[in-house]
Amino acid sequence: MLYANTLGHEYAQDDAIVIYDNMYTKQGVKGIHGLLTKDTFFGFFKKEGKDKLVSGGRYRPLTPVMFAVEWQLFGKKPGIGHLLNVLFFGLLCLMIYKLNHALFKPILGQHIGYFSLVAALLFAAHPIHTEVVANIKGRDEIMSMIGAIGAFIFVLKYIDKQKSIQLLWAFVCFFLGLMSKENTITFLAVIGLGVWMFRPNERVRLWMPMLSILGATALFMIIRTSVLGFDFGATSTELMNNPYLKWNGSRYIAFSGAEKMATILFTLGLYLKLLVLPHPLIHDYYPRHIDIMHFGDLGVILSILANVVLLGLAIYYFRKKRIISYSIFYYFICLSIVSNIVFPIGTNMSERFMFMPSLGFCWLLAWLCVHFTSNRKTVVYAFLGFFLGFYSLKTVIRNMDWKNDFTLFTTDVKKTTRSAKLLNAAGGALSTEASKLDKGAKRNNMLNEAITHLTKATEIHPTYKNAFLLRANSKYWLGQYAEAAKDYEKALQIDPGYQAAMDNLPLALRDAGRHFGEVDKNYPKALNYLKQAYELNPEDAETNRLLGISYGLQQDHINAIKYFKKVVDLDPKVAQSYVNLGIAYLNAGDKASSDLWFDKAKAIDPNALNQFSQ
Repeated sequence: MLYANTLGHEYAQDDAIVIYDNMYTKQGVKGIHGLLTKDTFFGFFKKEGKDKLVSGGRYRPLTPVMFAVEWQLFGKKPGIGHLLNVLFFGLLCLMIYKLNHALFKPILGQHIGYFSLVAALLFAAHPIHTEVVANIKGRDEIMSMIGAIGAFIFVLKYIDKQKSIQLLWAFVCFFLGLMSKENTITFLAVIGLGVWMFRPNERVRLWMPMLSILGATALFMIIRTSVLGFDFGATSTELMNNPYLKWNGSRYIAFSGAEKMATILFTLGLYLKLLVLPHPLIHDYYPRHIDIMHFGDLGVILSILANVVLLGLAIYYFRKKRIISYSIFYYFICLSIVSNIVFPIGTNMSERFMFMPSLGFCWLLAWLCVHFTSNRKTVVYAFLGFFLGFYSLKTVIRNMDWKNDFTLFTTDVKKTTRSAKLLNAAGGALSTEASKLDKGAKRNNMLNEAITHLTKATEIHPTYKNAFLLRANSKYWLGQYAEAAKDYEKALQIDPGYQAAMDNLPLALRDAGRHFGEVDKNYPKALNYLKQAYELNPEDAETNRLLGISYGLQQDHINAIKYFKKVVDLDPKVAQSYVNLGIAYLNAGDKASSDLWFDKAKAIDPNALNQFSQ
C-alpha cells in the first residue's frame, strides 16, 4: 500500500545502466549470456575498461537477468518493474517477520508475535528504503537481502530440526543473494553471531550451516573472479568515482589520512541521523554535499561519540540483553561493507546503503516497545503510532519524487547545492526538457536555471567535463553560440577524446559565425568562427555555404566560388547551391560560368532563379 503510488512511475536514476540503455538487457533472453559473463556495467558503457570506473568492478547479474526476462515478456514497461519491486519488497518484509519469530522466540517467548510484527512494520514503512523500492534498479538490494534473510531462516531451521535439506536451501539462498549484490557476504558474520547468541546450546552444530554458506560464497567468488579477474583497478582520479580527492588549484590530490577518516566517520553519523529522522531525503550524496571534514569539526565529534556509545552498549549488553547487543552488532556488520572503511565504494554515502543495516534499528525500536509495553502501554502505543505514521507519510510523499529523472533531479537539487553530480543531473534534465519546447520565456528560464546549476557544478568540480558539455548545450539552445563553443573547448581540454564535445563544437562555431554575420554584421568576426568550424568539420555543407556568403560579402569572390563549389559537391541535388555558385561567378565578372551554373540549377528546379531575378 505504501508503494502503490510508484506503479505509474517511469524509469529513473540508474535504471538506464541496467535496463533501458543496457545492450544485453534489451536483447531479452538472448542477452543473459552477456549479463552472466561481463561486468554489470559493461552492457551500458559497451567498452572495455569503462565498466571498472568504480574500484573493483561490479558483478551483480541476478537482477539484470530478471530485467532481461521482463524485457523479453513485456518490452519497455517500467510499470512492470515497479510492480515487481513492490511485490518482492513485500515478500522481504514477510521473511523478516518470519526471521524475527525464528531467531528471537527463545528470548521473547509470548511477546514474540508483537515484536516480530512491530519490527517488520517499521522496516516496511521506513522512508530511507524509498530509494531501493521506488527505483527499479534498487531490486539488487531487495534480492540481496531476500537471499541473506532466506539463508538465515534455513540455517535456523537446520539448527532446530536437523534436516539436511535446509542446508541446501541455505546454500541456494545465499548464493542467489551474492549474485544480486556483494552485501550478502556480511551475513556470514550476522548468521554466525546470531546462532552463537540465540542458540547457545547448539553452537557445536554451527559448523555445518556455516560450511554451507561459505561454500556458496566460494562458488560466487570463483565465478566473479573468472569474469572480472583479480585486477581491482587503480584508485580513480575522477571525483565522481572517488570522493576522497581535493582540488589543489591545478589537479586533484588525495585527502590526507586524517581528512579521509574524519569524513568517513562524519557520514556514519549522518546515517544514524537518517535512521531516526529521515529528512531531508536525497538520492545523491556526492562531493561536495559532504565536505572535507576534520577531527575538530563538531559533526565528526558527535558522530564518533554516537557510534562509540552504540558499540559500548553492544558490548555491555552482550550477555545481559542480547537483542540490544545483537541489533547493534548487526547494524555495524552490514554497514561495514558500504562504509568506505573496508574498500572504496565510489561515493560518500547513499540511502540505499542503509537498506540492509536498517533492520537492526527496527529491531531496537521493536524491543523498546516490548520492554515498556507492560507498564507504559499508552506511551508505547503513542510512540509506535508516531513512528509508523510519520514514516508511512514520509514514504508516500517521497515516492512521488521518484516519478522520473526530471522530477527527481529538479526536486532534490533544491535540498542541496553542494553536490556536483546532482547539480549536473538537474542542469542536464532542465536543458533537455527545455530543448523540446518552442522558443519563449519558459524555455529561456529553464535553460538559464540549467546554466546556473551547471556553473555551480563546475565550481565544485573544475574538471567535470560533462557539466561543461551540458552547459554548452544550454547556451547553444539560448543562442549564445560563442559562449557555448568556449565550454565545448573546455570539455575537450579536460578530455581531448570526448566525442560529444567533438561533435558539437563545430556546430557552435558555425552558428556563432552565422550570428555575427547575419545579426551583428561583423563579417571579419563571423569569418573567424566559420574558419574554425571548417577546420573541425570541412565536410559540413552549411559551414561551406556560410563561408561562401561571408567571403562574398567581403568581395573575396575567389574564395566565395571555392566554398560554393564545395557545397555543390556536398549537396549536388540542391538547386540553391548552384544558384549561390552562379551568383558568385556573376559577382566575379564571369557571366558565362554564371549562366552555366544557373542552367544547372533550373534543371533541378525550374523556379530556382525566381527569387534571384526578382
